[in-house]
Formats: sequence, structure tokens, C-alpha cells
Amino acid sequence: MATLEVYLEVAPRRTFACAVDWPGWCRSGKTRDDALETLAAYADRYRAVAPKLPRRIELAVVEELPGGGATEFGALDKPCSLDQRPLTAADARRLADIVEASWGLLDQIAAGAPAVLRKGPRGGGRDRDAIVEHVAEAERSYFRSVGIRSGSRGEFVAALRAARDPAPHRWPWRYAARRVAWHVLDHAWEIEDKSS
Repeated sequence: MATLEVYLEVAPRRTFACAVDWPGWCRSGKTRDDALETLAAYADRYRAVAPKLPRRIELAVVEELPGGGATEFGALDKPCSLDQRPLTAADARRLADIVEASWGLLDQIAAGAPAVLRKGPRGGGRDRDAIVEHVAEAERSYFRSVGIRSGSRGEFVAALRAARDPAPHRWPWRYAARRVAWHVLDHAWEIEDKSS
């Protein structure tokens, strides 16, 4: 049984649980227990981008942060203290590989999805192409948080692979990888779920 470190971002109406060393594996729930349960339930889906994730895992909460308005809205809000650790070459490579695999999964899911997706309970929600465009638009903002102005995925991945300093700009690299991969996977799974 492998123990995986998780941090929580807790706001009054929503909590995120995030695996510290597995970028993008973050899920939310109304309570801490809900968030942790949902995170564990998504392990098999997450393995599509991180096949080395151990099969038998136990989640250990190592840090709890107060969530903010972004948390309540449904987005990650801040890095945890462990994100300040320097990156080794192997760490940087693994983070970049998972981010790239997340983009690949989104592309694969979008390619097999209908253009018009099933709507939510009140008739809302974006269709496939609007979701893909939203992800690309958000990334341009995310990349600026680590000093990349071009909006280029290639430039982001190259910088991530070369990164050793934990906090070159507003976001530490570990958090930047987590935030980018989480947003991509969250919407990839949304497309997948609304395609059926």
C-alpha cells in the first residue's frame, strides 16, 4: 500500500483535495470527506495520464489551506507549502510528462465526443468546442503566472522540464503543473461524462 500525500483547500461550501506529487489529480466536494472520497474514486481515471500511480493507495492529508473565492467557484486557489521544494531533473520531467499526457487525453476525448454535449440539470453547460477553447484561453493566463507570455504549450513544457527553482514567478512550478493539468483533466472528464 503506497501512502500519497494530499493537501486540502477548504472553503465554507467547497473543499478541494489534491495529490501533492501527481499534477492534475484534484477533486472537490462539499466537505473534506467528500473531496477525499471523490479524489480516491478518480484514481483509475487519472491513471490514463499517470500509469505509474500505484494501484493500492492510501491518502494522507499533510496540509490544510483556507480556500478563497476561487475555491468556492470551483477552481484551485493556491499552492501548498510542499510546492516550494526545488525540482530535480526527474521531478521536472515527470511533471511535464503528466501535463503533456493530460493535453493528449483531452484531445483524444474531444476527438471522439459529439459537438453538442448533454446539458446539465438546468439546461446549462458548454459544448465540446467551447470547452476546448476555454481550456486554451485559461492556459494563456496560467502560463503568464510562470513568466511565459507567448501562450505556447511547447514553451511552457520546455520551461517546466528545465525548472529547478520552485518559485520563479507568481506560481511555483509544482503548482503550475498541478493547475494546468487539473484544468485540462477536469474538462476532459466533463466532455467524457456529457458525451454519454
